[in-house]
Amino acid sequence: MMKALVKTQKGPGFVELRDVPQPSIGPSEVLIEVKACGICGTDVHVLRDEFPYWPPVILGHEFSGQIVEAGPGTSLFQVGDRVVGEPHTQACGQCYLCRTGNIQICRMKRSPGWGIDGAATRYLKMPERLLHRIPDHVSYDTAAVVEPAANTVHDVIERAKVEAGDFVVVVGPGPIGLLAAMTARAGGSRRTVVIGTKQDEAVRLSKARELGFETLVHGDAVDPVDAVLEMTGGMGADLVIECSGSAAGIASAIDLVRKKGRICAIGLTGKPSIPFPWDKAAFKVCDLIFNLSTSYTSWDRTIHLVANGALPIDKIISHRLPLSQWEYAIREIEAQRALKVLLIPE
Repeated sequence: MMKALVKTQKGPGFVELRDVPQPSIGPSEVLIEVKACGICGTDVHVLRDEFPYWPPVILGHEFSGQIVEAGPGTSLFQVGDRVVGEPHTQACGQCYLCRTGNIQICRMKRSPGWGIDGAATRYLKMPERLLHRIPDHVSYDTAAVVEPAANTVHDVIERAKVEAGDFVVVVGPGPIGLLAAMTARAGGSRRTVVIGTKQDEAVRLSKARELGFETLVHGDAVDPVDAVLEMTGGMGADLVIECSGSAAGIASAIDLVRKKGRICAIGLTGKPSIPFPWDKAAFKVCDLIFNLSTSYTSWDRTIHLVANGALPIDKIISHRLPLSQWEYAIREIEAQRALKVLLIPE
């Protein structure tokens, strides 16, 4: 038996640390000893009953670990390998999306942490085909942040196609917003500005400045839109990355972007619908790029950027706690006193 953080049933709450059996693996699977598991906004949404999930289920899809057992049908990885893994389990492999290389949005996908048992425990089983090796000089803690970073690499570099010399604005300085800002810089932006609220000042915007980004605050004497227009000679940003998921933040992206610019939508609202300035966006003739999850290529790109120091994702890790302190971890995240929290199985 092993300790695991389990969402036991539908409804807000219903999360507890309980004893569960160690998983057994199939022929094409490996068993991974989890070294670190990150808490994602998705985990908090599952806790609040605001995201699809299939209980009872062990939480956690951001992880790093070491293979301790390999099925007889595996050939690419072996016991002892240090790995991370794409959370795209149970994709059907036969639909249009899977056959065009988009398994991450297959309707049959059931990610660890909400669709099947995840990594907030000691052992996790994964299909070999979803694994990626991590270099020896990259720590397990850092590697546990590869999954959210692969999201921003997919969104900002592969889909929104940040270009050398772009003026970039990031709305929402949470962990994903900070990773998006770092990704834009790694992709060649000439200047990246992070916008937040007064509530973000103590931890999130402070970290943004520590990472070398200029910051602007809604509610200050200078309006962020006016400031960005002044910085860009009245044009607006080439690329706006919306990470807040708030109606106000999403609406502000239209004011921040230049005509013929791009808006990279990452933040989720958690609501059925929100008001949107459609005509204003139409007159900007801007591109609005929606994003969800990660591509196969984004993982190796991210690992390379992390390994060569261009993407210092470890800088957003604020807490490293034993699994038993999960309640404290969630409280710190919800109070915005934490950025990326890692839970370490006991």
